[in-house]
Amino acid sequence: MATDIQTWQRLQNGSDIRGVALEGVAGESVNLTPEVAYKLGQAFVTWLAKTLDKAASDLVVSVGRDSRLSGPALMSGLAEGMRSIGASVYDFAIASTPAMFMSTVTPGYSCDGAIMLTASHLPFNRNGLKFFTAQGGLNKPDIAQILKLAYEDEFLTAAAQGEFSAKDFISVYSDGLVQQIRQSVNHLDDYEQPLKGLHIVVDAGNGAGGFYTDKVLKPLGADTSGSQFLEPDGNFPNHIPNPENEDAMKAIRQAVLDNGADFGIIFDTDVDRSAAVDSKGNELNRNRLIALISAVVLREHPGSTIVTDSITSDGLADFIAGQGGVHHRFRRGYKNVINEAVRLNDAGQASWLAIETSGHGAMKENYFLDDGAYLVSKLLVELALARQSGKVITDLIADLKEPQESQEYRLKILTEDFQTHGNFVIQQLQTYVDSQPGWQAVPNNYEGIRVACSNAAEDGWFLLRLSLHDPVLPLNVESNVEGGVQAIKRQLLSFFKSMDGLNLSSLEP
Repeated sequence: MATDIQTWQRLQNGSDIRGVALEGVAGESVNLTPEVAYKLGQAFVTWLAKTLDKAASDLVVSVGRDSRLSGPALMSGLAEGMRSIGASVYDFAIASTPAMFMSTVTPGYSCDGAIMLTASHLPFNRNGLKFFTAQGGLNKPDIAQILKLAYEDEFLTAAAQGEFSAKDFISVYSDGLVQQIRQSVNHLDDYEQPLKGLHIVVDAGNGAGGFYTDKVLKPLGADTSGSQFLEPDGNFPNHIPNPENEDAMKAIRQAVLDNGADFGIIFDTDVDRSAAVDSKGNELNRNRLIALISAVVLREHPGSTIVTDSITSDGLADFIAGQGGVHHRFRRGYKNVINEAVRLNDAGQASWLAIETSGHGAMKENYFLDDGAYLVSKLLVELALARQSGKVITDLIADLKEPQESQEYRLKILTEDFQTHGNFVIQQLQTYVDSQPGWQAVPNNYEGIRVACSNAAEDGWFLLRLSLHDPVLPLNVESNVEGGVQAIKRQLLSFFKSMDGLNLSSLEP
C-alpha cells in the first residue's frame, strides 16, 4: 500500500492514472494493486460527492474494463472501495472507454460517474483508470485531487454498503451506433440493413473491441467473415492492439486482402482509437484518416475549424483548406486537442472535429468524446453511400497530397532535468534555423519548433518538440522529394552534435 504522497502522485499520467499491475517485466515493480484500487474507489466517490454536492449513498458509478489480466482483481477492489462508503456500482464487465462515458448521459442509466480500467496499448503488466462524469473526462487537476484524497485516507462514511449490480451496457451503446448508421444512410430499399452486400473485417487485437462485429456490423447486414482476434485476451498473443503499430496495421491489411473485403477496421485496446483499411489494403490512418473524417465534417458543417495535433502534414493542411475548412494545429495529447476545440467553440469559432494522428478522434456532435467506434461508424456511412453512387470511399481524399518520405526520430535526453535541457535545445535550434538558407520557422506553432525547408533537395518540414512525459525530443521530418528526409536530417545532425546531453544514435547511420 502506498504510504507517501509522492508514491500516489507517480500514478498520475496526465488526465489518467496508470501503473504496473502485474509482475513479469524486469525492473518494473507493482504499484497498482487491488488495495490501491480500493482506496482510489473511495477517493473518487468522495471527490464526486463533493463535486456534485450529493450524498455518497445517492451516487451511482459504472465500472468497466478492457481485457487485461489484472482487470478482474482491480475492478473488484475498485468496486468494493466505492461501495464501502455508500455508492452503488454498476458492473459493465468488459467494455470500451467511450461506452463508459456514455453511461453518464444515456437515459435509464445517467450514472453520476464512470471508471474504465485500461492502459490503452501499453504492455500486459500495466493497467490504469480513466474517470468520467457527464461533463466528460476528468482533467489533470481532478486526478491530482483524487490522488491527494487517497493519500490522506479521509473519506466519507456511510451507514450501509452501496448496492452492486451487473449490467449489459455494451449492448445499449452498440444499439446507439446501429441506429446512427441506419438513420444516416437511410437506405430506401433496406433501411434495417444498410451495410448488406459489404464485406467488412474487424481486428480487435484481443482487446475490448470485438463487440463491434456481432453487435454493430451483423445487425446492419455486413459480411464479417475473416474478422480476427475478437476474443478478449490480456496476453495480447497476436499483436499489440494499437492502430499506430506497424505489425497491427500489417495484420488488418492482410486480413482485408486475404478475404477480398471492402473495408477493414482496427481498434486499440479500449476502443477510443481506431483506423481503417480500404479494399486495396491501403492504410487509412494518421493524415489519411484525418482527411477522410474532415471531408465528411466539412460537408456537414462548411467552414468548420479542424483541430489536430502538431505533427500533421502540410498536405493535410492544404486538403482541409481546399475543402473550405480551417486547419488549426495544436499540441500533442488527445486531451490538449479536444480541450482546444472546446475552447474555440466557446470563443465563437465553430470547430466540429478534434483529432490526433494517433487515431484519437472526437466530434462536437458526440460530446467531444474520443470514440473509435463512433468514428469508424461515420466512415461506414460514407462507405455505404459511396457504394450506392458507384464510388469508393477514398474518392473523398483524392485531392490529398501525401509526402514522398516521412520519418520520426526520438532523441533521448541524458540530463536529469530533461525538461529544462530539452527546452534549451529547442531554443538553440531556433537560433540555428534563422541562419540557415531556405529554412524558416513556421508561425503560430504551439509546440516546439516547426520549420519549413524550401531548398530543392529538401522540400519539406521538420518539427522538434519535447515529449509530454518522457526524457525524449521527438523529431518528425517529412519531404516531398526522394532523399529529402536524409538531406534535412544531415543538416540537423550537425546542429545536434553541438549540443551536450543528447543520445543521437537514432539519427546516425
